[in-house]
Amino acid sequence: MIDLFSPLWILFYVIALFVLSGLKIVKQYERGVKFTLGKYTGIMEPGLRIVIPIIESWERVDLRIKTLDVPSQEAVSKDNVSLKVNAVIYYKVQEAKKAILEVESFNYAVAQLAQTTMRNIVGEFELDEILAKREQISKKISDIVDKDTDPWGIKVDKIELKDIELPETMKRAMARQAESERDRRSRIILATGEKQASQLLADAAKTIATEPIALHLRLFQTMSDIAAEKNSTIIVPVPTELLDFLAQSGSGKKK
Repeated sequence: MIDLFSPLWILFYVIALFVLSGLKIVKQYERGVKFTLGKYTGIMEPGLRIVIPIIESWERVDLRIKTLDVPSQEAVSKDNVSLKVNAVIYYKVQEAKKAILEVESFNYAVAQLAQTTMRNIVGEFELDEILAKREQISKKISDIVDKDTDPWGIKVDKIELKDIELPETMKRAMARQAESERDRRSRIILATGEKQASQLLADAAKTIATEPIALHLRLFQTMSDIAAEKNSTIIVPVPTELLDFLAQSGSGKKK
């Protein structure tokens, strides 16, 4: 009968556990940074890999694009307006070796660098520019952070400004400004309409002055409009031309 608790079997168990503990699986989207006695010795590619316990160790690095939310930061615009800005960062690790060896915690480092850069860049623009040129400011922040993270093996795809929070006093001031602008445009449109109407009336007056028949046509049109109401008494004025015609006709008969 085999004694499974004999010293030989115990030794076998220990060796088996030792070997199994050294088997590591690196996924397709990962890389492993291997150290031997604390010294960097290479990159572990995807697949089944062996790490000798005690002697070797490794760090797992995810190469997929990461999304990092940058909390709201207090910033002061170029025209001395206090505001809060937050953003979102999209980045990924391009070189696992640098991401582990060159910076202690690359996630934290990228977040801190983005916060500082965002505050500095926002301070270079006036408030109106910040609100109107959000994409341009985001691109500038992204370029700077991407360049500064190159030594860490990090590639910043883009940084987007999410929200720009203004003080309540500034919101009210902007609302009043927008209301004044709408009122100004309304007055301009009304004045333009009155100018065009007066010009048309002036042209009509000139036409009537040179063409008396136009006055009669206008009179008939007015009478037609009044008659449509069916509740008005119409007094028809006798045109002076008609009186002249009648007078000429009467004098002709007497002759």
